[in-house]
Amino acid sequence: MEVHAGNDLEMGPGNQEGLGSDIKEETISEDSGQLGHRHRFIKKDGRRNSSGKRYQSNTASDVLETITNIQPKESGGGVGETREAIVYRLSEDMLSKLPPDYVPHEVKARLIKMGHLNSMNIFLRQEIDRMQRVISILRSSLCDLKLAIEGTIIMSENLRDALDNMYDARIPQLWKRVSWDSSTLGFWFTELLERNAQFSTWIFEGRPNVFWMTGFFNPQGFLTAMRQEVTRAHKGWALDTVTIHNDVLRQTKEEITTPPAEGVYIYGLYMDGASWDRRNGKLTESTPKVLFMQLPVLHIFAINSTAPKDPKLYVCPIYKKPKRTDLTFITVVYLRTLLSPDHWILRGVALLCDIK
Repeated sequence: MEVHAGNDLEMGPGNQEGLGSDIKEETISEDSGQLGHRHRFIKKDGRRNSSGKRYQSNTASDVLETITNIQPKESGGGVGETREAIVYRLSEDMLSKLPPDYVPHEVKARLIKMGHLNSMNIFLRQEIDRMQRVISILRSSLCDLKLAIEGTIIMSENLRDALDNMYDARIPQLWKRVSWDSSTLGFWFTELLERNAQFSTWIFEGRPNVFWMTGFFNPQGFLTAMRQEVTRAHKGWALDTVTIHNDVLRQTKEEITTPPAEGVYIYGLYMDGASWDRRNGKLTESTPKVLFMQLPVLHIFAINSTAPKDPKLYVCPIYKKPKRTDLTFITVVYLRTLLSPDHWILRGVALLCDIK
């Protein structure tokens, strides 16, 4: 999958905060000097390569945000639908598509059958608990919003915020606080359905062959659970000496029919700042006008070694969102390259879970 740009400006992975020259260097707690070196260049040199595109994108977003914010919030007296009518209809549509609640005793029974002490199943239970909270708050909020629009109950501050944001296709603050961020309400709700589908399939139909890591609330916890699972499978291994390794496969998600012997298969990561040569299994230059390229399935596993990694590999960070901060950083993977890793450091190459 490729995401294309609308003009000839090259899209690089520079910081999205504007074009100021004073740049605070971020610190990432990762045992890699190359990663720290890469982070410095992303903030300084990487911005130079893509500042025009980033600046235009940020300026356009700011203008659209300002236009949206200054729109009148009162109900219109014209011929068309009122704001309340539009939001009421949207609420009904979302409620009709909202997944059912997880039944606690059913989830518990399935976890016991799967092995409730297994680290991956413990992680699954935590994720389902968080998803259930989102579903419950969303269902309650939408039902109350309908009643408030009808005049049955008082329009509270949270309900007013939901009304305003839903009309503007944005995520209400209450929902965002308990879930995740996204560019529009439509993308957010679609992601909710996709996240829930992965959890529901996992708990009721069995462990997937390949995981969509973007759909986890705590992707770092997912990788930690995988390390614990591998460690417990090998007598004499200690978690402190078990480190994460990876291989990029040639297959896509649809071509994976069996799980790996150890570790996990992951799909849905997008490469920012470079492309991937699937035939040779190496990093290559970005295709012109292509902003992001989807990486094939990634096999992440663990080995009992703390030896330094091959310095010829590029230490590629993975972020949850295009905005690269400590809060969106997940981990690093090691990618093969014919060129020096410094070449990709200067381009600020990274993997993104979500490009919206």
